[in-house]
Amino acid sequence: MKSNNLNINKNGELLYITFPKLKKTGIVNHLFSTRLGGVSDGQYKSMNLSFNNGDTRENVLKNYEILCNEIGTDIKNLVLSRQTHTDNIKIVDESHRGTGIFKDSFSDIDGLITNKPKVALVTQYADCTPLLFCDPVKKIIATSHSGWRGTVKEIGKKTVEKMVSNFGSNPNDIIACIGPCISSCCYEVDTPVYNEFKKLSYLQLGKIFTEKGGGKYMLDLAEANKQILINAGINQKNMDISDICTCCNKNELHSHRATDGKRGNLAAIIELK
Repeated sequence: MKSNNLNINKNGELLYITFPKLKKTGIVNHLFSTRLGGVSDGQYKSMNLSFNNGDTRENVLKNYEILCNEIGTDIKNLVLSRQTHTDNIKIVDESHRGTGIFKDSFSDIDGLITNKPKVALVTQYADCTPLLFCDPVKKIIATSHSGWRGTVKEIGKKTVEKMVSNFGSNPNDIIACIGPCISSCCYEVDTPVYNEFKKLSYLQLGKIFTEKGGGKYMLDLAEANKQILINAGINQKNMDISDICTCCNKNELHSHRATDGKRGNLAAIIELK
């Protein structure tokens, strides 16, 4: 696995990804996990971050502990949600620490925002697009889970809008990161999916889809989310955009499509220091 845009970090068996522009702010702990460096086995091997796919709770907790220790975060600060491909975004604070890991998870929430230090936002993935945000001026962070459904629902744009409306963020100040997801080399979709994207009139579909014929297209989720974030007012100079395909790198990253669903979950974690 290689990248020209993101940082790939290794500590012993542990492999994880960080975003240069987030690191440069100096105000967040963050990472995007790989499948290497954990304690899970079988189809979850080895760094699985989902409590709901059949892995043992003990293994998943240990995996979170490994990642938290690596970036200097307390596992008790984590906030997880039950993602269902919605555009629902929740603002959280200190009272929500431990949600989804030591107490019941939120339901039908695919985006999380906070302005509180030591509240670590977590979203999970296995081909869908990770979106991470940081406003270093107002000190606001967010993360949103954006599969094709979340993308056409503009969850990235709605996350930015919520940062603006609730905390006074200026979109031009926001650092936005698009993490590893399934890429156009591997992501075939059909005409109904294409038609959903077509409803967003500002999208340059020629850069997002490659037509294969027979009602089939190859979809570039990272490009689609980039265009949506630019439409939301994000400056492209403030973006880190992944060049890593989860499906192509199935040995290092969990991929639903590459394994027919027999896999663990990756996670994005971001926390104000």
